[in-house]
Amino acid sequence: MEGIIIEGGRPLNGTVRIQGSKNAALPILAATLLIRGKTILSNCPHITDIEHMMNLLRSAGCAVNSENNRVIVDAKVLSKTAFPKEDVDCMRSSVILLGAMLGRCGEVSLSYPGGCVIGERPIDLHIQTLGKLGVHFKNEERRVCALCAHLHGNDINLPFRSVGVTENLILAAVLAKGTTRIYPAAREPEVVALCDFLKKAGARIRGAGSDEIIITGVERLAETEYCVEADRIVAGTYLFAATGCGGMVELSEAPVLQMKSVLRVLKQMGAQVKADENGRCIRLEAEGRPHRLPFVQTAVYPGFPTDLQSNLVTALTKADGTSVVEERIFENRYRILPELRAMGADLTQKEDRVIIRGVAHLTGAELTAMELRGGAGLVCAGMMAKGKSIVRGVEYIRRGYEDIVEDLKQLGAGVGWTGVEKR
Repeated sequence: MEGIIIEGGRPLNGTVRIQGSKNAALPILAATLLIRGKTILSNCPHITDIEHMMNLLRSAGCAVNSENNRVIVDAKVLSKTAFPKEDVDCMRSSVILLGAMLGRCGEVSLSYPGGCVIGERPIDLHIQTLGKLGVHFKNEERRVCALCAHLHGNDINLPFRSVGVTENLILAAVLAKGTTRIYPAAREPEVVALCDFLKKAGARIRGAGSDEIIITGVERLAETEYCVEADRIVAGTYLFAATGCGGMVELSEAPVLQMKSVLRVLKQMGAQVKADENGRCIRLEAEGRPHRLPFVQTAVYPGFPTDLQSNLVTALTKADGTSVVEERIFENRYRILPELRAMGADLTQKEDRVIIRGVAHLTGAELTAMELRGGAGLVCAGMMAKGKSIVRGVEYIRRGYEDIVEDLKQLGAGVGWTGVEKR
């Protein structure tokens, strides 16, 4: 069985370049459907979620070529508006195809999206808000079928900030007639990146990164090129690993400005952090056990990201006291806890909170990843532990990390693949 084998107990020392952002690249790839011609994306991460999205674009009739983190999409002619279940089922972000296909073709059919099981994440809000732009929906045997004669702008008031809903509305609105206002809009850097890409292609969008995004529809988008930003979650993964293991690491091409809340928490844990905003470099040095954190909660941007909660909890298992972490975004994101307990971690879950009593040592174990970010957390736990660990379920980790093993080797970790050829 495929897995990652880890010899724990080593401090991390070295430099690694941060890959392109999964959560930025996926909606931008969906947005290429709106352009009747070629789009060239550079720094696009080579991960399985991107492969699935490229397959979905091909199924719609796009010509898609990928080489060396460069993806070329030609969406001049689309031949289908229904997407195959097997690729849609693999990832939650396939839901953003709704807005893109409605904007381009006025119709779309796809099965309910899949992805990691970390909460219910219903698509009801997508359906309700797109309906306000003139879309009509019907359900057919676990498929969502949408049709609109003409998309029209509207004022959309969301009950809470949702990244996916904000992105879907943007994609649907850029070619719609009139003006669309989204409030309160998600402020995540990945939403800003999507807007930057669309604006480069000729879209009229104001307010990206603020509480209100205003989109005035245009008739057509132009061919364009765009460089995908670095992945703040991958960067955070390696910084928390170094904080838990000790050592000195340097991340190049890191999205420093997007990581203020993460760097603040790392400093509170006792890490020495230097960030060069202009040089896109982060240096971190840590020794001894991390400091305890009395209370940290996940939040929408610019708060602490839910996608790094597992890595934070993992690093705190060896803290010098008791810490409390509260998950405010997803209701089922503590699936990593039983695996950490098997390594000797002292953890108690009380509803949305986990109480972490730091221990001096973790012990290597055979571990199973059950979702993407938790899987990365388990790899970090293996590096922090004494002895050998094996992490199974690597298919989840590959959804978001180009080659986590090679990256960690560059930082001096004792990691390798087992039962699998290097991708």
